[in-house]
Amino acid sequence: MQTDSDAFERLRVIGWPDDAALREAAGQARVARVIGQHRSGYDVAEFAGDLRRVQPPAAWTRPRGDPTLRAVVGDWVILDTDGKNILSLLPRRALLKRAAAGEHYKQQLIAANIDHVLVVSGLDADFNPRRIERYLLIIQASGASPVLVLTKADECDILDDVLEVLENERLADIPVHPVNARDAASVAVLHPYLGVGKSAVLVGSSGAGKSTLTNTLLGIDRMKTKEVRSNDQRGRHTTTYRVLIPLPQGGCLIDTPGMRELKLSGEEDLADGGFEDIETLAANCRFSDCGHSNEPGCAIRAAIEDGTLEEARYLTYCKLRDERDSAAVTLAQRRSEERAIHKTYQKRVKDKYGRH
Repeated sequence: MQTDSDAFERLRVIGWPDDAALREAAGQARVARVIGQHRSGYDVAEFAGDLRRVQPPAAWTRPRGDPTLRAVVGDWVILDTDGKNILSLLPRRALLKRAAAGEHYKQQLIAANIDHVLVVSGLDADFNPRRIERYLLIIQASGASPVLVLTKADECDILDDVLEVLENERLADIPVHPVNARDAASVAVLHPYLGVGKSAVLVGSSGAGKSTLTNTLLGIDRMKTKEVRSNDQRGRHTTTYRVLIPLPQGGCLIDTPGMRELKLSGEEDLADGGFEDIETLAANCRFSDCGHSNEPGCAIRAAIEDGTLEEARYLTYCKLRDERDSAAVTLAQRRSEERAIHKTYQKRVKDKYGRH
């Protein structure tokens, strides 16, 4: 089977973009999109309503291989002629990832080829500006655009105060949409992000309302939902794996499990995550190696003292910067180890089988 014009039109319904370079890269190959990922393989689709289980290339199954070279939900892949095996990945337009939770550093891919990341935060005890900053920092590194969706707006009596807090946090350039996730008319404000050829991913903590939002966009109760705990407003995981869903609006939505821990991968740019003002201030210090404590001519300390920079926000910046830098060092070490392992493997193959 070859990817002809009709096949590309069928792919449009599951998010295929109007991208000449991507179409050229696909050539005449058989193209599908990854809509689910399991330990034993991948679920892919070639059109809306399609689902087939396929096997990955052997290189993807090696435990210490680079995870960014493997497919994730949202990826476009080339299949063999029988449609049973993945041969390769097509170039990505965006890749959302984080450092996986746990003691040992490992990158976790969340979704690929997305246009927007809808950060879902409930207007209850779930609302946390510091966590939102983390989401935005990770999203800006992905190549996708962030959109903040504030659910439970119908239950919030201080919505104007919340919006003012977000503006003071220098999030004014990020689209913010307060919604009632159960009301189709309310969530219709998200439709422009979900048109034909568009893909979005939902992220947020458990209980924020991601599954409820998905059900309302679909118009059916497809995703399981649960009430949050009354004692602490914490949610329970109702989505247990990432899945890509075609929407009536013409685009696609990837729902993800709630994230209790959001670790930086080491590839984030703090200037892109809403801290450009702090980085600009630091560049204006008298000394290039200023520690921003008691040094003369420190622009950071001057801004804190005159009230133009909140010290709490600066401390948050420092925490994220140190975490990012530590993750970057670990990432570099891990990649060096992987290159060494790969060279050793190639040498063993060469010694055993010769040059050919």
